[in-house]
Amino acid sequence: MKEVPKEFLSNGTICRGTLYLPDIKKPPVIVMGHGIGAERRFRLPDYAKKFCETGFAVFLFDYRNFGESEGLPRNLINPYRHVHDFLEAIRFVKSLQEVDGEKLGIWGTSFGGGHVLVVGAKSSDVKAVVSQVPFVDGISTTNSFPISYQILGLLHGLSDVIKSLLFLSPHTVPIVAHPGTFALMNTDDSYFGYTRLIEKGANWVNEAPARICLLLPTYRPTAYAKKIKAPVLMQIAQKDSLIPYQAAIKTSRKIARCKMTLLDMGHFEPYFGNLFEQTIREQIEFFKETLI
Repeated sequence: MKEVPKEFLSNGTICRGTLYLPDIKKPPVIVMGHGIGAERRFRLPDYAKKFCETGFAVFLFDYRNFGESEGLPRNLINPYRHVHDFLEAIRFVKSLQEVDGEKLGIWGTSFGGGHVLVVGAKSSDVKAVVSQVPFVDGISTTNSFPISYQILGLLHGLSDVIKSLLFLSPHTVPIVAHPGTFALMNTDDSYFGYTRLIEKGANWVNEAPARICLLLPTYRPTAYAKKIKAPVLMQIAQKDSLIPYQAAIKTSRKIARCKMTLLDMGHFEPYFGNLFEQTIREQIEFFKETLI
């Protein structure tokens, strides 16, 4: 297995990632992206290496404004930009001589699990989609939080937009916090679950421009579900504290070729231990069936 640093342009900004190559010629390839506020090194190399060990090349990248990718302000969360980055990553990967770009799958988790549904609907180059604990509907997710939380989010978001219009530094909110503190994620398992993913020594800051609070309700990957032609594996967490799992099930039923697995776990559990082994085993089998 080789790990090769690569970079590509997305709307004029350099995005960086790692290409994992197995010891075979022209392998099928999987493009991977992370969830909300996360960098690619937050546990995802473990997935990439497992895929690579079974004969798949993997391109794991950071969205603009995150990790090793360029762009300001840092940690700018914008799902529409993330989707564009995914599409540009696919375009880039298809140009690489080392892989078989005609056998291309995509993989996303959490917020990224929603992105891959949108990308799968938009790109005919995608031949298989794995969507792990996906964010599927901004409306249902927003409505699962108290009205007081929604009002605070609106106020934070407006403050950030006003500051950006005045060319001032962003008004930020925590990406993750304990219950009782406003953050993009503040459920009982959020702080421990999320921070457990962070690579030791990572130069990651727990804040993001608050304008994402205004965008979240508008982002609805479920609206693209019927347009996805590629086969999809959707792994849903029945104990998800952040994403209403019923909305994910409803979305899976709109997809023409969808294998849906409902797992007895929380949102942050598939990255570790037996649940990691269980979920990735199913993902590998799915990619073998659809890409090889």
